Amino acid sequence: METLPAEPAKKRPRHLMDPNNPVRPVNDKSLTHVQRWVLSVLAVFTIAHLCVGIVIAATMTDQRSGQIGLSIIAGLFGVGAVILGQGIHKHDPRNGWLLIGLLPTAVGLFLVLR
Repeated sequence: METLPAEPAKKRPRHLMDPNNPVRPVNDKSLTHVQRWVLSVLAVFTIAHLCVGIVIAATMTDQRSGQIGLSIIAGLFGVGAVILGQGIHKHDPRNGWLLIGLLPTAVGLFLVLR
């Protein structure tokens, strides 16, 4: 029985995967950093949209107590959004950024009490 000569292994182009030579693991630190920023931006802006909706609902309510209550609830959600954003980045949430969370309450009270 005649054996065929062994064919030399072809060198694959760098952009193709070689099953015999797996690629080294990716550094996940930068990926985690980007994921953290994307998550915090999505979470904070989603809650901010909720705050805007609650303030709009406060302006459409006829009862003064309901207007004030909805404005305060919007501010609580705003503070919660700031705390969530700070928590995702593993920062202490007790800082000056919490004042931005009270902005929906200030805007809501300005719109309903004028």
